[in-house]
Amino acid sequence: MLNKKQKVLVTGGAGFIGSHLVDALVKEGHKVVVLDSMIGGKKDHINPKVKFYKADIRNLNKIKPLFKGIDCVFHVAAVPRVPVSVKYPEMTHQHNAVGTLNVLIAARDAKVKRLVYSSSSSVYGEQNSLPLHEEMPTRPISPYGHQKLIGEHYSRIFSRLYGLETVMLRYFNVYGPRLDPNGAYAMAIGKFLKQAKENQPLTIFGNGKQSRDFTHVRDVVGANILAMKSKQVGKGEAINIGGGNNHTILAVAKMISPNLKFLPPRLGDPLHTLASIKKAKKLLGWQPEVKLSDGIEELKQIMLS
Repeated sequence: MLNKKQKVLVTGGAGFIGSHLVDALVKEGHKVVVLDSMIGGKKDHINPKVKFYKADIRNLNKIKPLFKGIDCVFHVAAVPRVPVSVKYPEMTHQHNAVGTLNVLIAARDAKVKRLVYSSSSSVYGEQNSLPLHEEMPTRPISPYGHQKLIGEHYSRIFSRLYGLETVMLRYFNVYGPRLDPNGAYAMAIGKFLKQAKENQPLTIFGNGKQSRDFTHVRDVVGANILAMKSKQVGKGEAINIGGGNNHTILAVAKMISPNLKFLPPRLGDPLHTLASIKKAKKLLGWQPEVKLSDGIEELKQIMLS
């Protein structure tokens, strides 16, 4: 579809995933506009070759003019992490559900050709079988999962009603350079590395036997770019983007340090995730390339040296 150089807009382009995506788009020669509220974004993540606007997706009137002349939107902006949504359901709803609707409206009104939406494996919730595949009924068990699912429904509706091409990528536990290791709600790998650097025990919620399908951020970026270009998507397809194998939290922790501490389980977290990636291979020609052990070694070099 969009194989030529395009003008693209990335919401959340100063954040963890968004900034990696922006760098890859710039490297390909696309003209990139970044929109970020800087609630979770960082100044030093902003690529110097982009046009940057500090704006909040909760404010439709503020963001609408920024979509003029855009060919493709990557909607990455969100307040992520399940525990944040459990503690602050209304605030996260405004960002993740209302903000997504605003982005879709702005894209529709500017006659944007395609929107690639960053969704989450959280939409699946607890299922009776693995791997998780896109034909399963969605059963979110957290406000975050439900909010991401609302965004999927809106994206599909905007394709059907208004002709805006949409595709939804369901990410599975993204990790890699620039992940935020700070705060009570930091992702496991980043939190573990920070604790190891500070010679603290690695804190595990529950018994550590819960498992996750970890996906390197470079693989997620590759999927986004393929979703922009693929002629086989654009009608509101949901596509898993995962490593295709899962690891227990305990095993991941032991890759980093033997010094462990166990805490009570957290609410809203599924016990296991594992992605079926057949649809991604078929529609996008995508498959993951970074092994978890290699990705963690890379992060240890960056964060522990």
